[in-house]
Amino acid sequence: MHEIREANSSEFSELGSLMVEVYSQLKGFPSPKEIPDYYDNLQNVGDLTKNPKTKLFVAVSEQGIIDGGLVYVGNMRYYGAGGEATLNQNAGAFRLLAVNPEIRGKGLGKRLIEACFQQARSEGFEYLMIHSTKYMMTAWKMYERMGFKRFPEIDFEKSGVTVFGFRYKL
Repeated sequence: MHEIREANSSEFSELGSLMVEVYSQLKGFPSPKEIPDYYDNLQNVGDLTKNPKTKLFVAVSEQGIIDGGLVYVGNMRYYGAGGEATLNQNAGAFRLLAVNPEIRGKGLGKRLIEACFQQARSEGFEYLMIHSTKYMMTAWKMYERMGFKRFPEIDFEKSGVTVFGFRYKL
C-alpha cells in the first residue's frame, strides 16, 4: 500500500527523475532533445514549490520509493497554462501527473488526484482543473472516468503540442 502525502524536499529529485522517465516514454510526445526546457522543469519539479500555494503530492511505497506524484497549484497565476483563461475560475489545478510504469493500473494516479480534490476543497475552490494531450490518453480516460469534463475555454498550444483543458466540479 502506498502512502499519499506532500513530498519532502529530499524527495524532489527522485520525483523529478520519475517524471522525466514517464514523459519521455509517451509515444509520440516530444523528446528531451526537442523540448529540453520542459524536461528541465520536470527534473527540477521541486522548484515549483517556491510558488505560493503550490504543493507536490507523492505516492510512497512501504519501502520508501516514490512511485508517483503530481503538482497541485492553488494559485492559478502559477499554473503555467497559456493566457488568462485559467485565471478567475475559482479553481485549483494539478499538473505533471506521473506514475511508475511498472505499477500502473493500481489506482495511484486516482489517489493522487483525490488528494488534490481534498486540497482544493479545503481552499474553498469550486473546481479542479487539469490539462492533457493526445499523447496522454491513459490519463485522459482516467480523468473522464473520475468525472472531469472537457473545458475547451482553457485549451492552448505550446511547443507545437495542443493542450486540452478539463474541469471537475468539486
